Amino acid sequence: MSVKITRNAAKVIKRELDKEENKGLALKVFITHAHGDHAHYGLDLVKPAETDQIVATDKEIDVVIDLNEPLLEGVKIDYLYFPEEGFVITNPSKGNHGDH
Repeated sequence: MSVKITRNAAKVIKRELDKEENKGLALKVFITHAHGDHAHYGLDLVKPAETDQIVATDKEIDVVIDLNEPLLEGVKIDYLYFPEEGFVITNPSKGNHGDH
């Protein structure tokens, strides 16, 4: 299972994880809604449970993910500043290049 985090997203995520109130939490990516052959994704900071699966990324951010959900394989987390600032989560490996 792989998760890609862009440089912009990693900066924002690390800033949040470094906050005192977020110590001990990890980034979780999950599916908010799935239909057809693609899904819409969400992010949260959670305290990992013993049963959670952790995926390491090349940005030194561990991500909690459901390994039983195939639409999470290859998910990409980006952070855009324009036209609206915020996270954009897609899965190019599954043909999902953005919300519709």
